[in-house]
Amino acid sequence: MSWVDDYKKRLCSAEEAVSVVKSGDRVYISGNAATPYVLMKALAQRKDELYNVELVHVLLMGEDPLSKPEMEGHFRHNSLFVGPADRKAINEGRADYIPIFLHQIPDLFYSGQMPIDVAMLHLSPPDEHGFMSFGVEVLASKAAAEKAKIVIAQVNDQMPRVLGDSFIHVSRVHKIVEVSEPLPELERSPMTEVELKIGQYIADLIEDGCTLQLGIGGIPDAVLASLKNRRELGIHTEMVSDGVMEAIEAGIITGSRKTLHPYKVIMTFVLGSKKLYDFVDNNPIFEAHPTNYTNHPFIIAQNEKMVAINSAIEVDITGQVCSDSIGTYIYSGFGGQVDFIRGAAHSKGGKPIIALPSTAKDGEVSRIVPYLKQGAGVVTTRADVRYVVTEYGVAYLYGKNLQERTKALINIAHPKFRADLIKEAKKRNLLR
Repeated sequence: MSWVDDYKKRLCSAEEAVSVVKSGDRVYISGNAATPYVLMKALAQRKDELYNVELVHVLLMGEDPLSKPEMEGHFRHNSLFVGPADRKAINEGRADYIPIFLHQIPDLFYSGQMPIDVAMLHLSPPDEHGFMSFGVEVLASKAAAEKAKIVIAQVNDQMPRVLGDSFIHVSRVHKIVEVSEPLPELERSPMTEVELKIGQYIADLIEDGCTLQLGIGGIPDAVLASLKNRRELGIHTEMVSDGVMEAIEAGIITGSRKTLHPYKVIMTFVLGSKKLYDFVDNNPIFEAHPTNYTNHPFIIAQNEKMVAINSAIEVDITGQVCSDSIGTYIYSGFGGQVDFIRGAAHSKGGKPIIALPSTAKDGEVSRIVPYLKQGAGVVTTRADVRYVVTEYGVAYLYGKNLQERTKALINIAHPKFRADLIKEAKKRNLLR
């Protein structure tokens, strides 16, 4: 029997596909722009007949019908990275959060510590050999698909065929639901003056031939916008955005001097505009890999001159970085920050960077603080932090004692908060 016959046999409605889920099952859901909305909506319709179904995932995009208050007792999220879809449920105690480094997530499934009953995926149509691409998100979906007892797939003719270690054969999927719908797009906001200043400070740390990891938002966009005079840059990252595409088109990113995967952009997910999704479709410049490869510090460190740029919610005056919570309020997750900070630290000529505006709430609150908020989690330890950048400059902390760190961080805080920071530092004998 050909794969085409297999494919046709597996075709069904969304309602039939999710009928394989039973009470007490653990269900993995692909995330980011590969969130399978059609399958999630169909599963939500089964609320009254299902109990204690655990939903495991990273960042989900869009409205999540499975996290509404009336779903309590029927479905419970166990989130590996928190986003707008499940943030309210987690902080109200109706869902759970697992703090974990992104590179370790696939091993939860491979090791058997977290057995998966059903994997719900969002895939591209099959190629001529019957292989479907995980498309715009590989992350942990490949591991979940390989270990799940049952795999159901939403196959979308608008999902790009992204190359790399990112394929699953028709024969390994049990139920297939065909859809045709646009992928969610990331709306870009204009870069602020503060973000542009931070971007320029970071750009000054980047030399020709560096390999970059960039995240999401105004600061990464501002960095890329400030690199117009750099050449032969490379990318090894979690996320590819429109800014990366534009830098490739401008000839700034070529990958020609990468020491690992030269001429290739290595990533685990893509998030941006339809133009970006079209750009990565079947484009051999791009290779998508699971996070146990892209985010493993040992792999990252093989890129010489690796520059990792990550953000924070707040940084205390000794260098501790909080980036997953606001006090006790869980906001996001560990993600790949520590993976890339440590990978860049071990790279020959590497630079791990934490970047953040000096204030929040329209300048009313300092993000360089004497103490992290009560209940705040330390994601990146002060021993891991090397560069911290705000719009007021660069603090280099590696090998510095607590007094030297305190001085350096106060110098890049907003001027109106510096006197209070000095006062608090003296109380703690961090300044003499």
